[in-house]
Amino acid sequence: MEFGPYLLLASMEGAVTAAVLALTAVGLSLVFGVMRVVNVAHGEFFMLGAVIAWYVASTVGGHPALGFVAAMIIAPLFVGGLAALADMVFLKRIAYDPERTIVATIGLLYIIQQVTLMTYGPDARPVVPPFNTRLALPWFEFGENGFEIYWPWGLSITSYKLFVIVAAGVILLGVWGMMTRSKIGLIMRATQLDGEMAQAFGIPVERVYAMVFGIGCGLAAMAAVLIVPIQQAHYLMGGDPLLLSFIVVIIGGLGSLPGTVIAALLIGMSDGIISVFFTPTLAKILATLAVALVLVFRPQGLFGTREHD
Repeated sequence: MEFGPYLLLASMEGAVTAAVLALTAVGLSLVFGVMRVVNVAHGEFFMLGAVIAWYVASTVGGHPALGFVAAMIIAPLFVGGLAALADMVFLKRIAYDPERTIVATIGLLYIIQQVTLMTYGPDARPVVPPFNTRLALPWFEFGENGFEIYWPWGLSITSYKLFVIVAAGVILLGVWGMMTRSKIGLIMRATQLDGEMAQAFGIPVERVYAMVFGIGCGLAAMAAVLIVPIQQAHYLMGGDPLLLSFIVVIIGGLGSLPGTVIAALLIGMSDGIISVFFTPTLAKILATLAVALVLVFRPQGLFGTREHD
């Protein structure tokens, strides 16, 4: 079979990875952009979303779609509420000091991980997708009779993976609309630009921080709910999302949501294509090399702005 159809299949797999990565990384970028907090526990909130999705899907009876819809609502709300509580209990008390917040979120990482191990267990458990029809992938080429379409035998993708791409895109558009068109987004941007001035104008900055931390972690949980029917829920599954999210945020530009989405598409697509044709390890090596090059030649990221004293 020709190379083109396999490249199409690899690109579709990469698009799924990019969609989930964009959601996770946007949550991390939002927290840093508004709060200037590096959330090392972001991957564990992702993992917690997947585990809660399994609990909800296992508890709700009937068609798998009912449990999935319930998980899409419950998991982000629970994780977001827990993150907001963690912000008020831990981060607020250390005044969001950059060095101490890193240590605090590392401690939060181990707390979440070990509590999940004690309650959920060490086993990886699957979630049944709400629908999973296999769809043949068409390929297009110019033949003797002009433009032709054919379906290479055995080349297909599931309808659920297409849903993940579309759903992530809709959620990201919702986040963009919230940040640019809503009063909440205006308050977040005012807090991001100058927290002290925002507080002087009566904005409850600490409540805004708790809300932002909750929304950022809730987005990670939502990404986990989308991916857990494809990958099994496991208490150690937060490592890769955290690493890739940091890579995306650094390349895109710290605090830049458009840059984060574009970088997620680049890293996710390349990860999917390289993983299919070579190995996942090579994809991670190249992504890390890209981070090193960005840090050397453009430390503020591809779409970030350099801060001036």
